[in-house]
Amino acid sequence: MDDRIYWLGWQLLMPGAGKRLWHLVEHFGSPRAAWEAGVKELAEAPGIGEEGPGGLARRKAALDPVREAGRLESMGITFVCHTDPCYPENLLAIYDPPPVIFVRGSLKSSDKLSVAVVGSRRPSPYGQLVAGKLARDLAATGITVVSGMARGIDSAAHRGALEGGGRTLAVLGCGPDVVYPRENRRLMEKIINNGAVISEYPPGTPPEPWRFPVRNRIISGLARGTVVVEAAEKSGALITADFALDQGRDVMAVPGNVTSPLSRGPHRLIKQGARLVEGAGDVLDEIGLENLFPVKKDEPGEAVKMSREEEAVYSLLSVDPVPLDEIIGRSGLTPQKAMAALMYLELKGLARQMPGKFYTRTERNVF
Repeated sequence: MDDRIYWLGWQLLMPGAGKRLWHLVEHFGSPRAAWEAGVKELAEAPGIGEEGPGGLARRKAALDPVREAGRLESMGITFVCHTDPCYPENLLAIYDPPPVIFVRGSLKSSDKLSVAVVGSRRPSPYGQLVAGKLARDLAATGITVVSGMARGIDSAAHRGALEGGGRTLAVLGCGPDVVYPRENRRLMEKIINNGAVISEYPPGTPPEPWRFPVRNRIISGLARGTVVVEAAEKSGALITADFALDQGRDVMAVPGNVTSPLSRGPHRLIKQGARLVEGAGDVLDEIGLENLFPVKKDEPGEAVKMSREEEAVYSLLSVDPVPLDEIIGRSGLTPQKAMAALMYLELKGLARQMPGKFYTRTERNVF
């Protein structure tokens, strides 16, 4: 058996153990050597936990990783080891990534360009509207939206990403086969078909409260930045923001009504230096997306490069406002691609949005 199978065995035995599992395997030199260790050797190793070496050894003896791998396959669940090429690059860079994650759906290299959108489980209508629109606009530009599939802001973010025709990743605080909350069954199916459901917990693991703060490090770890939409002063969303800061990722927040308790979390983050977000353009700017727009330096005026879609949309703009519906119809692009092109043109300073969903051209040198 290769090391992947032994890593799977340890993840099944110690889900959510974080650094304890890494320290245990590091002590023995490999997951196989750790798996083959007896009670005496385990007693000398770090990271065993409260059950002690005897309890761990008994559970290890009763578990067959090869059989478990077959069971996962029959359930449509993929186990992805940290040594696999498809293991998320962003997640691998954090302090304590799970050695193995359980996945329903698909992981893609493009998921490296992702943003987490999190917030209250009991948001205001404003919060749900903003989260959905923000995720929809980000997804339309090719950003993968990450969240936790909880009620409220998380669910609104996933739905917005799907409406934007993009990808979304849901990180669960339970097994990947457990639907929580129950009313999100259809949403979970859509996420699996347009992204992935991810968990470090084995199938069947119940959604116990302590698991959710632990999984929040994965939400922030998968993303280039985290946006908090609405959150009370003591909120799981703020835990995610703290993880993002510890991981060296960008933290952003959407301002809200100053009289609402749900605004206290985002406003506190803004006071501490988080980027104030009014729309998707602020997020793209914060995570450094302007680096994807090379500027030709050897011509006067700094000409800006455009994609084919952007050129098609830009050619329809003028100094007089043009309605969005006309831009979509005449460009021949899907609404999602046309809106994405307009957003990129705005970021490049080539277009400006006017009230009533009208757009005008901003003259600059292009090529």
